[in-house]
Amino acid sequence: MNSFGQRFRFTTFGESHGKAIGCVLDGVPAGLKIDEEFIQSELDRRRPGQNKFTTQRKESDKVEILSGVFEGISTGTPIAMVIFNKDQKSKDYSAIKDLFRPGHADYTYHHKYGIRDYRGGGRSSARETAARVAAGAVAKLLLKEFGIKVEAGVVEVAGIEATNYDFEYARSSEIFALDSDMEPRQKEAILAAKEAHDSVGGAVLVRAKGVPTGLGEPVYYKLDAVLAEAMMSINAAKAVEIGAGAASARMRGSQNNDQITKEGFISNNAGGILGGISNGEDILVKVYFKPTPSIFQPQRSIDMYGNEVELSLKGRHDPFVAARGSVVAEAMMALVLADMLLLGTTARLDRLKKAYNA
Repeated sequence: MNSFGQRFRFTTFGESHGKAIGCVLDGVPAGLKIDEEFIQSELDRRRPGQNKFTTQRKESDKVEILSGVFEGISTGTPIAMVIFNKDQKSKDYSAIKDLFRPGHADYTYHHKYGIRDYRGGGRSSARETAARVAAGAVAKLLLKEFGIKVEAGVVEVAGIEATNYDFEYARSSEIFALDSDMEPRQKEAILAAKEAHDSVGGAVLVRAKGVPTGLGEPVYYKLDAVLAEAMMSINAAKAVEIGAGAASARMRGSQNNDQITKEGFISNNAGGILGGISNGEDILVKVYFKPTPSIFQPQRSIDMYGNEVELSLKGRHDPFVAARGSVVAEAMMALVLADMLLLGTTARLDRLKKAYNA
């Protein structure tokens, strides 16, 4: 279960402290211009060690394309990309190799497989998401051909919510904040938790603009269902809302319904999706991230032999994972939409015949 998508499908590989991580992307149509500088710029946004609000692990995240591209153009064959790890400090984890860190996947991986890579969580580490961002960058290049733009930003930090959404500002913000007025308070909350050897959670808003009506494959591959699956597959994600989300449960139908005029929808409580199919409005997805489980306070746990222990972690960890998580959420949105675009070509016989001049 290391692959995602149907027609636009990617598989990731590698571990946090292994030699490399990477992905194989299958289904990219031939003839797409592959902008390597853009792919690298997307990875640079997610890259660790850039400021005091993220982990201080120093990785260049330099991506290398191994196949599927010739003279800057996709060939229609699998595109393989690799990112070599450069700054592992595996010795930081030697003291806890037999212990289960609270909030991490150590306990479940051990009981599922009977073996686990304790160095930074191995395969369960958020380091894997760099490969997703690389694949998502290619998806964005495809979406650009259709005039679709995906963007994201942090909408909440430790309960401090944005009241204004500026996606352009978020791209330049150290924590990808959507609201420049709330950003100072949000940063203070992150640093206060860091000073206390703790962490905070938050939420990210992902938006897709220019999405045509008709994307989505009911009933078991609905656009909103697949987006929820995609977002929940991201490390530390604990909840997802589409459009008005949980607030819709507190509304009446007269309030929640997006009424329609000849100019379009009056509101967008549906988040751009009706019946699992895009309706042409902006697609809005909110993802909630838990606080980083790696904190530097003494915690109770057990070891792999069942003995109770008190552990204190070492290493380099994000005090707030939602910031870099927003870049990953963007990538997952792009990957889902690219997949739905390709799936949509077979939804109607007339369009399929037109594509092949039949």
